Amino acid sequence: MPDVRDNPEQHRFEIVADDGKVAGFVQYQRRGDGVIDLVHTEIDDAYEGHGLGGKLARGTLDLVRSRGEHVIASCEFINGWIEKHPDYEDLRAA
Repeated sequence: MPDVRDNPEQHRFEIVADDGKVAGFVQYQRRGDGVIDLVHTEIDDAYEGHGLGGKLARGTLDLVRSRGEHVIASCEFINGWIEKHPDYEDLRAA
C-alpha cells in the first residue's frame, strides 16, 4: 500500500510507491491560519494508471484532517476529488 507523507522542506505531500520511490506529490502553500492551499498535483508518468492520484488525494486530506487543518483546493484535481467524496467537504476552509 503506497504511503503518503508530508515533505515540509519542499512544501508538498508525497506518495511513495511500493518500490520506495516518490511516485507523485501535491504541492501546497501554508497560509499560517491552519489553512493549506493545495495548488498542484502530479503523478510521475511511470506510475500513471495505478490509481495513485486518488490515493494521494485521500492520504493528503487525511493528514490535513488529523492535524485539525483545512484546505483551499486551488488544484483542479483535488477540487474534483473532494466533490466526488463529500465526506471530505468539511475540510474546505470557510
